[in-house]
Amino acid sequence: MRSWPVLFWLLTLALLADGGHRESQLRIGKAINIFLRYGYLSISMRVIPLNDNVEPERWVFKEPTRNIYRNLSGLEESHEDTTPGIFHGDFHMEFCENRRQLFQAYFRDFSIEHMDKPWEAFSGGWFPDNAAKKLGINTSFIQGDYSYVLVRVVRFRETGRLKAEIPEQQPLEPDVRYRMDQVEIGNITSAVRFMETVGTHYVNSYTTGNSLYQVFVYSRKNYSMIKERIKSKGLNGLSKLDLYNYFAPWFAAHLGRIRSASANATVERWANRKLQYEYYVVKYVTLLKLHGNSTLLRSLDALLGNDAILQLDLRSLKPLFRGEPEKESWYHEVLDNNMKLWELNMPQSLSSR
Repeated sequence: MRSWPVLFWLLTLALLADGGHRESQLRIGKAINIFLRYGYLSISMRVIPLNDNVEPERWVFKEPTRNIYRNLSGLEESHEDTTPGIFHGDFHMEFCENRRQLFQAYFRDFSIEHMDKPWEAFSGGWFPDNAAKKLGINTSFIQGDYSYVLVRVVRFRETGRLKAEIPEQQPLEPDVRYRMDQVEIGNITSAVRFMETVGTHYVNSYTTGNSLYQVFVYSRKNYSMIKERIKSKGLNGLSKLDLYNYFAPWFAAHLGRIRSASANATVERWANRKLQYEYYVVKYVTLLKLHGNSTLLRSLDALLGNDAILQLDLRSLKPLFRGEPEKESWYHEVLDNNMKLWELNMPQSLSSR
C-alpha cells in the first residue's frame, strides 16, 4: 500500500504528457486533481513565495484544470475591488503555539472538501530550510521549542464563487459523461482513472490579491504573556507603545522578514523602507507600523497587485454522480480512502510534527 501514491503520481504525469490539452486557469467550476501535487500544491498555486528570483512570467494558478460543466455563467458570481484611495483588505494576527499551528494559520482560508488538514496539501513537503525561507525566518527558529505570531496585511482584489449549488441536470462536457459511465462500482481502477482524467475536486470559490506578512518568534514564556495581555484587552485596547514593545527585538526571540505572498520584490523593498521603527539606537522593520495607519495602507494599496491566491475552496466531484446514488457512494469511498492514504504517505516533514 505504501507504494500506491508513487504509482498514482507516475500514472498522472504520464497522462498529462499524453494529453496536455487541459487548461491551467483559476475559474469557477473547473476541476483539478489534487493528487497530482498533493503536499506540494504551493508550487503550482501562488499562495506563498516560491523563490527569490524575478520570474519572467507572472502567474497565479498553474495547476492543470479542465471544464466539467457547460453553461455555468448563470451560477457564477464575481467582483473586483479597485476603488482608488480605499484599502480593500484587513490587518490581523494569529497566535500559534507551535510550527504546525503556524502552517495551519497561514493556510486557514484554504479548504479542500473531505480533508481535515487542508494546509498539509500545501505544506506537506516542507522541510526546515525551505519552510523557513518561505516564512521569512531563520531555520534555527523553526526547529526549536518556539511559539509564533503571524501578522498579516491582506489586500483583496478579485473574488469569484458559485452562488448556488450546481443543479443535477446541469449539462456536462461530453467527455466527462463518458468518463463517468466508465466508473464501475467495486472497481477501484475505474474510479482512479476517473480522478486522473477528470479530477477529484472543483473550484467552488476563490479570492485573489496579495498580502504582506511577518512572523514573530517567541519563547514559550513571552508568548503566553503577550497572548494573555491581548486576549484580556484586545488589540485595539493596547497602546502603540505596548504593541511596539511586545513585537520588538528585545521581547521577541526573532523578528522575521516582511514577505509578500507573491514574492513581489518591489513591495518587499517598499516595506523595508517605509516600515522601519526606531527606538533610541535600535532600528528594525515591523509590519505593525501599518496598524491604523491609513496613509501607509493607501500607499501599499497602490503597490499590491492581483498576484496571489488568498482564499480557495475546493469541493469534491461527488455531486457529478448524484443521479446514481450507489456510484456516488462508491466514488466518495475511493476518493476518501485515497486522501487518507496520501496523507499517511506524505514525507514526515515539519507540518506533521
